[in-house]
Amino acid sequence: MKAIRMVAVGQPLELQQIPIPAAGEEDVLVRVRASGICHSDAHYRAGRSSMGTLPITLGHEVAGEVEWVGTKVTNLKAGERVCLHYNISCGDCNYCRSGNEQFCSTVKMIGHHVDGGYAEYIAIPARNAIPLPEEISFAEGATLMCASATSLHALQKGRVKAGETVAVFGVGGLGLSAIQLAKALGAVDVYAVDIQPDKLKLASGYGAIPVDASRLDAAEEIRRLTKGKGVDVALEMIGLPATIKQTIESLGAMGRAVIVGICQSPLEVDPYRTLIGYEAEIIGSNDHLLQELPLLIDMRRRKVLDTSQVVSQTIPLDAEKINQRLDDLEQYTPDVRAVIVQPG
Repeated sequence: MKAIRMVAVGQPLELQQIPIPAAGEEDVLVRVRASGICHSDAHYRAGRSSMGTLPITLGHEVAGEVEWVGTKVTNLKAGERVCLHYNISCGDCNYCRSGNEQFCSTVKMIGHHVDGGYAEYIAIPARNAIPLPEEISFAEGATLMCASATSLHALQKGRVKAGETVAVFGVGGLGLSAIQLAKALGAVDVYAVDIQPDKLKLASGYGAIPVDASRLDAAEEIRRLTKGKGVDVALEMIGLPATIKQTIESLGAMGRAVIVGICQSPLEVDPYRTLIGYEAEIIGSNDHLLQELPLLIDMRRRKVLDTSQVVSQTIPLDAEKINQRLDDLEQYTPDVRAVIVQPG
């Protein structure tokens, strides 16, 4: 089968012909119909995060059709539409049993530690395959598995309650989902922070209050708009020191800053003015949970969550086009989300 693979750190991905993966008795073999291109993939290619053994097939946002089921699989059958939870865990340790499988000592992420979805097929444990309703496209289903799922998890880590205010720093695929999900969870005001006019216009269409960070200090503007109170929860979806700092500075009393964007640079904060004085919290948010995905898919099915505008570009399974998109992500281009789409 064809697969687009990372062969060396800092080098373009390459097209390779590799065998169709073997699936075990508790696994399913999925014919990939869509695989999202995430900013994390650009980080992986650049070597900012350690990988599994190279070469490796990237792609952790995956949706497709079940091609084959193992002999012990009873909940799925060939031909079913599915999207894939990207963390493969043991299912039996304390972390897995408590619903925190991202901390399982054996956890492996598809497209990061083991082969992912930039390919024609992928094998995965059946418990990782979530039914995808017909009314949700494969491209949208793929992005639900990372962008939207990560946003829902971040909001839950931030303990968003009805009547609270939320700021979302970064209106990409994660940010657009976070805005809608915050509203669905009862947030009365959601502030969308970005430097791209098109993204801010999209955010406004979902009921967010736009904050143009290209013209204003975002934290100061949020304090002005909230009459000095700040927000209850602020999500950082970009991964830059400046935006993480502003995320924390935008908080009000007992506010919670949830950091999602990947950043390896040191962070400077004023502990008294931003944390101690407000009894504020900084919370890390890592991935999402298998148990959160059925709710997320149902929210999309009921149109509580609209992901129709999250996918801004579709491309074929082509190394040159995928590398170009990863290059674009390194430059923080205006596009929201690109998805590799393969015909049935």
